[in-house]
Amino acid sequence: MTNPSAPASPASPASPAVSRMPDPSAFVPELKDVSAALFRATGNRSVPRTTMSLVHLRAGQIAGNTYLTVLNTGFLRKAGESEERITAVSSWQDAPYFTGAERAALALVEATLQPAPHGRERVTDALYAEVAEHYDEKALATLTIAIGQISFFTALAVIGKPRPVDSLADQQWG
Repeated sequence: MTNPSAPASPASPASPAVSRMPDPSAFVPELKDVSAALFRATGNRSVPRTTMSLVHLRAGQIAGNTYLTVLNTGFLRKAGESEERITAVSSWQDAPYFTGAERAALALVEATLQPAPHGRERVTDALYAEVAEHYDEKALATLTIAIGQISFFTALAVIGKPRPVDSLADQQWG
């Protein structure tokens, strides 16, 4: 028999998710400036916003982070993306739902964030050439910054463990 006055376990669906740490921008206010600058840098429209969200979703899946996965799934839903495309991001290699440019971007984020086989480069010349076939120099630089952006936020997400939200307007740190 469970004790009704005992706090709910963290895995309990009835208990609200609580962040591991408070909002880091409360202690390091410059974080808001860094975040805003990264969003401005990646929001230059050289890469479709949907592609950015697909890349960020895949990065969240690779990191095994619920916050990033839920957030970017929410962005994709709000952009009108189909459930098939959203669900297939984790198995994009054999899914029929992605364009060549999206596939190249997903391959690039995977190569960047996953360890390479011993003695091999993560991003090979062949992969770089494939991505460059789909993106001009500005878009390729933007995509590279977007992967760095999600890597930056991955550290905050896996260490701070903010509450999963599907919008940045929602309260995530608690």
